[in-house]
Amino acid sequence: MDMKRDYYEDIRLFRSGVILFWSLLLLAFLYTLPLYLPSYRFYLLNLILVHVILAVGLNILVGYTGQISLGHAGFFAIGAYVTALLMGGLAVPFFPALLAAALSAAAFGFLVGLPALRLEGPYLSIATLGFGLTIIHIIGHLDIFGGRTGIQAPPLDLGVPGLGWSFVLETDQGKYYLILTITVLMVIGAVNLMKTRVGRSFVAIRDSDIAAEVMGVNLMAYKTLSFAVSAFYAGVAGGLFGFILGFFNPEPFNLILSIVFLVMVVVGGLGSTFGSIVGAALITWLQYDLLKNIPETPLVGPFLLSVSDRWFTVVGLENFNSIILGLVMIAIVLFEPLGMFGVWIRVKKYWRTWPF
Repeated sequence: MDMKRDYYEDIRLFRSGVILFWSLLLLAFLYTLPLYLPSYRFYLLNLILVHVILAVGLNILVGYTGQISLGHAGFFAIGAYVTALLMGGLAVPFFPALLAAALSAAAFGFLVGLPALRLEGPYLSIATLGFGLTIIHIIGHLDIFGGRTGIQAPPLDLGVPGLGWSFVLETDQGKYYLILTITVLMVIGAVNLMKTRVGRSFVAIRDSDIAAEVMGVNLMAYKTLSFAVSAFYAGVAGGLFGFILGFFNPEPFNLILSIVFLVMVVVGGLGSTFGSIVGAALITWLQYDLLKNIPETPLVGPFLLSVSDRWFTVVGLENFNSIILGLVMIAIVLFEPLGMFGVWIRVKKYWRTWPF
């Protein structure tokens, strides 16, 4: 029987030695990937890690607190632009610049969280959508952000340029180690946060905000804090994302991106950090790898090309990306509401009771 006999059993990071063993094995595998994986694959891996950070943060808001957001692309953009401007224009070192960008996104997240005190459901989603669209329009019309043309991300220098210390990461493999380390720290932070009083307050608000308030949970403080924490994660992810692209403009940070972020969380499983990681990895792989190479896929590629030529346009082949993502979302809602986390639970139950 899995019985908890002590409070510390409930709040410890690893519930058993088995989980600790497999976690360490996974980390060893991830940190040794550059030894046996082709270099061109690390661009995709870096994107996956950045999206993992954002999905874990968005899950704190959507999955654990029960609030909705369609404006996370705006926080993502704030992180990318503030980091690039601080490092490129003011010669701020990387880590202070990334922290400042994340805190800037968190400040905006706090402001966006204020409507959550009176709005719920579709009304709150519209409010966050308005924020996301507003940020993109502001960035696109100010010269300091490069306008519609965009800006060039500075070299990813981990040193202190003002003191003559320089350590520039030029390759995707070098960036991979940095992004992986930050991702691990952010995931551990999210897991620990949900075991604290703050995390339990988030869950109480999700289950019933009225009951939570009766129990003494300050709704104003914790709802706005949830938005701020989630935006902080998005700011960190955006700051790293800018260095992966090298050059970026406001166009990628659109409504579709916010929807894709939400899809990652739903497909992975609401209220599950593990699910957010798997969902982000799956959707990113589909978007940037599998669905990008549809024409080269045997049998399926020629068929979809013929359908596109007949019913869409040549450019319309890109529509299959959105169509397939939509079908994945519908399938998850219909057949596995718990997402990939629910699939993982089923697999564990099967092997624990095998062969019965």
